[in-house]
Amino acid sequence: MILIADSGSTKTDWRLLDQNKVIAEIQTVGFNPYYQGADSIAQEIKEKVAPLCTKVIEKVFYYGTGVTNEEKAAIIKEAILMVFPNCQHIEAYSDVVGAARAACGRTAGIACILGTGSNSIFFDGVKTGFQVPPLGFWLGDEGSGGHLGKSLLLSYLHNEMPLEIRERFEQKYGTIDRLTVLENAYHKPFPNRYFASFSKFLFDNFENDFCKNLVENCFAQFFEKYIIKYPMCQEVTINFVGSVAFYYNNLLTETAQKYHLTIGKILKSPIDGLVHFHE
Repeated sequence: MILIADSGSTKTDWRLLDQNKVIAEIQTVGFNPYYQGADSIAQEIKEKVAPLCTKVIEKVFYYGTGVTNEEKAAIIKEAILMVFPNCQHIEAYSDVVGAARAACGRTAGIACILGTGSNSIFFDGVKTGFQVPPLGFWLGDEGSGGHLGKSLLLSYLHNEMPLEIRERFEQKYGTIDRLTVLENAYHKPFPNRYFASFSKFLFDNFENDFCKNLVENCFAQFFEKYIIKYPMCQEVTINFVGSVAFYYNNLLTETAQKYHLTIGKILKSPIDGLVHFHE
């Protein structure tokens, strides 16, 4: 049996394959080896995933946020071995490698993630190559759900929202003070998830020019800080995975056209593409 996982900051999609057929699927919380040790990751896998595995797991292909080097990959592999000690083959890659394999398949292109976080990389159809390096939530993640939510909250705290939008915002979330935001930003775990939770407000109020312009500005920052710096960006398609890219696909395409870029695939989740890749 083969187990394939795609893990973002918020959730992890799992597919269990037997003889190249998907026999089970499940969703668990997201993992990040920068913030979590092998024990806590293994506990979630043991409780939620292991009960579905009726045979020995022979191979695991894991793609996830935070798997940026061998040290972080080792944390994931250790967690998997805690649950499946007889597994003979485990591969752990960055989520951006998963995005490339899912969205580009065997074709050259630039693969991007726009979900809770953001990332990008060039894929030549076989392996990943040149990358404009991401800087994580605090220094980067432009265009992501975390970035959208952070931009929205900043406009609220700085009293830059139009009155109509501010009233709608407080109807949904109540009055939010600066100290609450700072507590979630600097003292509680997973600040990216906290800020990303506000991005849905922008989608629900997208007909308002303020909300639309805020999203468009975040996308423009993503293209300017990352995509147009790829030397081949106008020669290949720009492909996306992630909920933000999926739900804002029209605006994302419009923004890309302003930079003379060609959008390829836009997938809500890479997991089905990864299943196809590993068949």
